Amino acid sequence: MRIGFDNDKYLKIQSEHIKERISQFGDKLYLEFGGKLFDDYHASRVLPGFAPDSKLQMLMQLSDVAEIVIVISAADIEKNKVRGDLGITYDVDVVRLIGEFEKKGLYVGSVVITQFAGQNGAVQFREKLEKRGIKVYQHYKIEGYPSNIPLIVSENGFGKNDYIETTRPLVVITAPGPGSGKMATCLSQLYHENIRGTKAGYAKFETFPIWNLPLKHPVNLAYEAATADLNDVNMIDPFHLEAYGKTTVNYNRDIEIFPVLNAIFEGIYGENTYYKSPTDMGVNMAGNCIIDDEACCVASKMEIIRRYYTAVNKLVKEEATENEVYKIELLMKQAKITTDDRKVTVAAKKRAEESGVPTAAIELSDGTIITSKTSDFLGASAALLLNALKYLAGIEHDEKLIRPEAIEPIQDLKVRFLGGKNPRLHTDEVLIALSLAAVSNENAKCAIEQIPALRGCQVHTSVMLSEVDIKIFKKLGVDLTSEPVRSGLKLY
Repeated sequence: MRIGFDNDKYLKIQSEHIKERISQFGDKLYLEFGGKLFDDYHASRVLPGFAPDSKLQMLMQLSDVAEIVIVISAADIEKNKVRGDLGITYDVDVVRLIGEFEKKGLYVGSVVITQFAGQNGAVQFREKLEKRGIKVYQHYKIEGYPSNIPLIVSENGFGKNDYIETTRPLVVITAPGPGSGKMATCLSQLYHENIRGTKAGYAKFETFPIWNLPLKHPVNLAYEAATADLNDVNMIDPFHLEAYGKTTVNYNRDIEIFPVLNAIFEGIYGENTYYKSPTDMGVNMAGNCIIDDEACCVASKMEIIRRYYTAVNKLVKEEATENEVYKIELLMKQAKITTDDRKVTVAAKKRAEESGVPTAAIELSDGTIITSKTSDFLGASAALLLNALKYLAGIEHDEKLIRPEAIEPIQDLKVRFLGGKNPRLHTDEVLIALSLAAVSNENAKCAIEQIPALRGCQVHTSVMLSEVDIKIFKKLGVDLTSEPVRSGLKLY
């Protein structure tokens, strides 16, 4: 894939820009950190060259001035809310985040439990953290938030919240996921700092939408596709246009909440001399680091197609609504693309039409497309991995890396002893079998060593896959899509 983003430039100018913003506010800035810190794969897909941990690397450049506060909602603790990408609950993820930050040399000052109302789960979580020596603060629900400004900006509003003790000029407010209360935590701190005579500032750091790209730029359309389930909509920032006569892009929720934020700022400071628009509040410099716009456009269009397939697969599994699919279809029309613009999609569907069985296709980093089909021994995905690894290792296609007599006992185990109905090997099983074969087979050993070359490759299958296969492709770093077809029948 062509590189379209200068990651080194991004790390440099982004950290410098945040330092400039700190200096504007008397050396105390609360920075609401949106999106994923450790594994922002969406950004790395639509901005080729953007490292998935770029935000973390940028923070590490500010480690001497930065303090991290992690926010979690008591309501999310109580209902055991799960991070879909990691499969762990939010409270478990808070503990994970603390460990990950500290491993990188970043200082985690405290954890804030928002929406606290004495929930048992939240109390137990607080006690668990305190036993580990972690400071925990509590913020409470405010009736009428965010509209009841007189109550919010009063002793009975933000005034009831614990004041978070911080020691560094940059306080990064992050959370396991959306809806945790990051913005309210920042605003509460501004209120308390003002009472203590400190004119602290607030800023927001979110990569998307990119404010200085056109509204309908594919990178921004891809963000809308990624948030189709939230019904986020990119919009021209009317406040910025009115104040400066310049067109910038923001999204509906920030634009809708800005008049309320402005009123809260006025309630705290008496007047808001800092920000005239939602765009003013942002510190994102990603748009200034795009070095090949066409490469980013192509990558973003492919991401929109991937998001479409994700949505239609979720619809088949009754995990999404038709509106989510309709929205992405509209975005595809705006981007002037169809599913046929993704090469592996066309290849997998063509092979399926020719063979009449489930098939798969992969596009390697050199543009080569390899296909596979279901056989007596292997599912299409498992066969695809073997075919791709053989090609990458320079091994003839007809070469058998795993002997049939080595596969048969595994099939027997699955069906006779484990009650399975499908004797064919899944992706995880074929990789284990290949690893065992590598002990005595030099070709199998060479094939195994090619696994890292699969990262970033594109895969499409003619049928929906099992959770096992989906997880293996994810671990391999492969961008996977599937036709919304189950058991050979089109359900969508």
